[in-house]
Amino acid sequence: MKNSGKHLLFSFMQIIFIILSLLCFTTRAEANFNKKVSGFYVFGDSTVDPGNNNYIDTLFKSNFQPYGKDFTNHVPSGRFTNGKLATDFIASYVGVKKELLPAYLDPNVIDNVNELMTGVSFASAGSGFDPLTPSISSVIPIPKQLEYFRECKKKLENVIGIEGTENHIKKAVFFMSAGTNDFALNYFTLPVRRNSFSLLGYQQFLIQRVKEFLQELLAEGAQKIVIAGVPPMGCLPFMITMNSPNAFLQRNCIERFSSAAKDYNQLLQQELNTMQFHLNSSNSPAKIYYIDIYQPLANMVQAHQKYGFEDINSGCCGSGYIEAALLCNKECNVCSDPSKYMFWDSIHPTEKAYYNLFLAFKSTIDCIVNN
Repeated sequence: MKNSGKHLLFSFMQIIFIILSLLCFTTRAEANFNKKVSGFYVFGDSTVDPGNNNYIDTLFKSNFQPYGKDFTNHVPSGRFTNGKLATDFIASYVGVKKELLPAYLDPNVIDNVNELMTGVSFASAGSGFDPLTPSISSVIPIPKQLEYFRECKKKLENVIGIEGTENHIKKAVFFMSAGTNDFALNYFTLPVRRNSFSLLGYQQFLIQRVKEFLQELLAEGAQKIVIAGVPPMGCLPFMITMNSPNAFLQRNCIERFSSAAKDYNQLLQQELNTMQFHLNSSNSPAKIYYIDIYQPLANMVQAHQKYGFEDINSGCCGSGYIEAALLCNKECNVCSDPSKYMFWDSIHPTEKAYYNLFLAFKSTIDCIVNN
């Protein structure tokens, strides 16, 4: 009798375990099914590169101190700032990542299907829409970033099948941030494009490259696409240093560069509206969203005290006037409190500025997630 009782108790416990396991599995399955964003895939330049340049042969790297100063143990990741990027905050906010969005070329990521499923960044610091721009710094061109995405897509198909991957991509968000290097490091710095294009002509040339990128992304099945404009480029410390009559005493924003950025953003929005009109006309469910980073950054400059910034025209690293990438290194003096600086180096915002950007377009992210 005692043995029979033990067997009955054991069988009863087995049944309870099976039921609980099934309930747990069902809950996870429902959670995944109800998740509005399946993954987050990012393309572009240093504003969204979490470290892809660590794995290519280029001088445009930031995988050394003091970059990453505000990460645990001050470990540099390859992000061109002291901590997180705006895309890290987005990935965490929409629930696809706990904290950081990884670089696709990271050896721990490139064949990790769980990481690829929830999202990665293909972006490369120094890249741009103009094919000449990435060739200047030997970084990953945007068409190559698209190739990496197709490679990623194939890896997902091998695990969840073609139909499963198609459904996954429909619910994923695709984010693009590029264009600043095309102007700041290419058109305004080198004579090649200026000899061939007027400023308006070059802006239109870039818009055509943007259109081609979006068309290819749509052809891959993307239905939720976000594209950021360019910042007030005349307020970048590097641009002030290179173009101010007296870089030490006159460190106001250079209006003609910011004006060029504003004009480009208007042209970009017009093109995106046209593309969305054609998508709607063809009954496509795809949506293209524009995110404005110009005005939030301009607001941080104009009302810097409101945001807690004490310095808005030089970076935290070194003099803050010219240092970026290799010039911002462990031999440089670094400000004691990066949160008081809008810029980390002479080009890139601090983590705090990136967080403010994220807050500025959080309502747009909510709209994307809920549609």
